Amino acid sequence: MTISALKERSNEQCEVCTSTEQLSVYEVPPADRSADGSEVYICDFCLRQIEKKEPLTKEHWQCLTTSMWSEVPAVQVIAWRMLHRLKEESWAADNLEILYLDDALLEWAKATGDHDDLGEVEFHRDCNGNLLQDGDTVVLTKSLNVKGSTLNARQGTVVKNIRLAPNNTDQIEGRIEGQLIVILTEFVKKQGA
Repeated sequence: MTISALKERSNEQCEVCTSTEQLSVYEVPPADRSADGSEVYICDFCLRQIEKKEPLTKEHWQCLTTSMWSEVPAVQVIAWRMLHRLKEESWAADNLEILYLDDALLEWAKATGDHDDLGEVEFHRDCNGNLLQDGDTVVLTKSLNVKGSTLNARQGTVVKNIRLAPNNTDQIEGRIEGQLIVILTEFVKKQGA
């Protein structure tokens, strides 16, 4: 489907929450399902939460109460997946009970396995609970001895341009005195937070 057709179909609004800010085309996974009709016009806020790139804002997803009735199959699939992630909320559980998907749509909705997980996603956080992102600058809150090295990273050391450890939310990577080291998030504080 062309971008102009999506804009027309959506009335230039997010097809999930009706926002008119920062809209883009999103192809609802899995990728092997590239048939026409798998795209939605969606806002950046919904997209970041669908892709688990930021903590779930439960209040925002009240919009599913309306968008779950969309005639667009891809929107129905998103609604089903997000309602499953929010099923601990009574309103989401109630909506999930009345949302009907035919067998083909239900198979598509289950294809990513999102329905097996609750909405809570672990994120990299500093010692104060601030969300960490790739490229952030942090300060060590404790002096650390670096294993396998004579380097002693002192409390108060600034570590710029950190990288998040991909499979462990308790670890980040950063350079201290030119050496790339792994640092536990419990010993860092996000600068400026």
